[in-house]
Amino acid sequence: MKNITNQEPKMWGDSIIGFGEYHYKYDSGREGDFFKVGFSPRKGKISIYLNVNNFENEIFQKLGKYKTGKSCLYISKLKDIDINIFKEIITDSYLKFKS
Repeated sequence: MKNITNQEPKMWGDSIIGFGEYHYKYDSGREGDFFKVGFSPRKGKISIYLNVNNFENEIFQKLGKYKTGKSCLYISKLKDIDINIFKEIITDSYLKFKS
């Protein structure tokens, strides 16, 4: 992620490592800062935080074994996925913030 984003890793809380940063502001007036892409090496699975609208996208069909949450990709072992496809997904997610 560091190579893809050209950003230094930053701790967000106790267990999330994020890359890049953006400011958000909702219509309600709530606002804050958050990372663009990140991960958390949790017990049992690695949580990958992405800017993805649809995990049904065809690129995810090529990734390998994973599960999803609302905006998270969960991977048990890196050997279960295609690392080149993974890099593509990280790149696409990160670049969405630049458009």
